[in-house]
Amino acid sequence: MLYRMEGIVIRGTDYGEGNKIITIFTPSHGKQGIVVKGARKPKSRYASLAQLFTYGDFSFYKSGNLGSLNAGEILESYRELRENLDRSAYAAYAAEMCDRVVGEEDASGYLFHQFKACLTALAEGKDPAIVIRIFEMKVVHAVGYAPMLDECAACGRTEGGFRFSAHLGGAICERCRHQDPSALELAPQAWKLLRIFSRIDLRQLGQIDVKPAIKAQLKTAMRRWMDHHLGMKLKSVHFLDQWEKMDELPLP
Repeated sequence: MLYRMEGIVIRGTDYGEGNKIITIFTPSHGKQGIVVKGARKPKSRYASLAQLFTYGDFSFYKSGNLGSLNAGEILESYRELRENLDRSAYAAYAAEMCDRVVGEEDASGYLFHQFKACLTALAEGKDPAIVIRIFEMKVVHAVGYAPMLDECAACGRTEGGFRFSAHLGGAICERCRHQDPSALELAPQAWKLLRIFSRIDLRQLGQIDVKPAIKAQLKTAMRRWMDHHLGMKLKSVHFLDQWEKMDELPLP
């Protein structure tokens, strides 16, 4: 059967002599695996279409688990993401998250459009540390594990100071903090941003300037949350962490 759908390449694997198997993330059919014949050959007409992060229109025949590309057109190359190591590291992390949480034939329109907006924001040079925290929040919302941020996850109290507990479900008040001694104490601005991240559509993201100390708190909170609730061991995380450490080193 011949299928035609838009999608973004989130993974690519060499296959045979000169071929590639790509995984595309689509808004209507989740992940789809497609064999692109000759994609690794210098004169291949589809070499660019098979590159990581490419947003394209794909036509492919499919009778089993894998499809075979029949035709395709690049809608947005996102070349900036492949040419800049900083942007590429964050984009690869976002792509790997999608690869892990989206299944075949899933109707994941919301997450698809948030992922595309994430790539667009990274390509435009918006703060990658903030863009990726927002996208992490979109991922946990999409899979049903969003944290409670406006009231105590343990007792429902809405007033007073909170700490952030991945174990208990998000915000916990002073009366309940003994239930999780490891809960994070976050600055008021960090709490405000987490709530904004939970509600904002990435397609509407403007420029945002956040102090390094607050960005560090946001990263710790979201990393704890995702480790506890999703338990994903992503290959891109280690590289991204090392890259961020290098980026924080003072210039000679």
